Amino acid sequence: MPHSQHPIELLRFNTCGSVDDGKSTLIGRLLYDSKSIMEDQMEALERSADITGGGQVNLANLTDGLRAEREQGITIDVAYRYFATPRRKFIVADTPGHVQYTRNMVTGASTANLSIVLVDARLGVIEQSRRHTYIASLLRIPHLIVAINKMDLMDWSEARFTEIRHQFESFLPRLDIKDVKFIPISALNGDNVVERSGHTPWYEGPTLLGHLESVHIASDWNLQGLRFPVQWVNRPNNPTDKTLHDFRGLSGQISGGIVKVGQKILVLPSGQRSTVKEIWTCDGAVPEAFCPQSVTLQLEHAIDCSRGDMIAGTEELPGVASEFEAHVVWMHQRPLVPGKKYFLKHTANNCRAVVTALESKVSFDTLENETEPPAQLALNDIGRIRLKTAKPLIFDGYRTNRLTGSFILTEEGTNHTVAAGMLEGPSELYKPEYTDFAI
Repeated sequence: MPHSQHPIELLRFNTCGSVDDGKSTLIGRLLYDSKSIMEDQMEALERSADITGGGQVNLANLTDGLRAEREQGITIDVAYRYFATPRRKFIVADTPGHVQYTRNMVTGASTANLSIVLVDARLGVIEQSRRHTYIASLLRIPHLIVAINKMDLMDWSEARFTEIRHQFESFLPRLDIKDVKFIPISALNGDNVVERSGHTPWYEGPTLLGHLESVHIASDWNLQGLRFPVQWVNRPNNPTDKTLHDFRGLSGQISGGIVKVGQKILVLPSGQRSTVKEIWTCDGAVPEAFCPQSVTLQLEHAIDCSRGDMIAGTEELPGVASEFEAHVVWMHQRPLVPGKKYFLKHTANNCRAVVTALESKVSFDTLENETEPPAQLALNDIGRIRLKTAKPLIFDGYRTNRLTGSFILTEEGTNHTVAAGMLEGPSELYKPEYTDFAI
């Protein structure tokens, strides 16, 4: 691709909210009204109409694919759908609303640029509304849309819309979300979803799709300090191709910053220094790349660097530690108790870890940490913990970098994922002056 051509921007977003707030119907309406449904999908939708809806096409079935979901009219698993407009590409995660499936919501929202919280206009803000908004804040999702749905059942009352907005604004200052947009909609009928509704002359903002197309996301990624976790050492060793015969590249996804040909870098934790010789993408060599592109770097020196190492710039260095404080969302039926050992996966690194203490648990009544340390964290609880790893990790605080500040815990023996975690900021930065740079 010529450098003058810019690819269409990709926006990842998720829907969340309580049960029966209309999340799946909203996504179905987005797909239908943006003409992103294939003919065979529409035919399958019509064939399934006798399962739910008494012969009427149910747009929610575009994402609720499980029979149990269609029979009960709820979302159980996370469903991903892809669509595009001339202005932007989208990946949408339809996440469950029931408290029992909070862990599924966290999974679907973990990579989102934007989160849509649906609120039933008849019910207003309820605990699940606060819970999912808090999780969006905890996951550092930069943009939030509060879609006040089923406004047609409230006669498109501006007073009701304003009342629910005030309910949200009463607790938003306690959260770390700076970009919030409130939109009155009817997902079932399509009002203010893709086309502007004539029922809301008092609403002067954009439609939901209009906001999704125009919200600024270019600055969502951390572009300050280079972070490149090495996932794979790329050695083609093709004897018939002289250009590849001695090729040794380091492949992975850029997790922060910008990398340029000629840039000086550090390989951590060894501390060896080198310079970027070439940058390769699937479209060939490029002069620079940035987060979150997946690339292969070729260095000037044949230094020891393998999976699990971190390539960083020589300025704005990451932290290094083997003891951490973190927030976790607990995802397993067996509760988390202090002293339990797990495997921890952080970027391309895997190591053993032990939870040394439970500091606090989040109360969704107040959206604050409880003062007394809990005895355990149960399924879907969110809490603050201390943990210790078997080897030091090179990391950033999650508030600084979502990719190098996140981790998961898996259970020994079963390999079940039991927790998703967000690391606190490092107390000690990597100190290159104490390292032997042998090249």
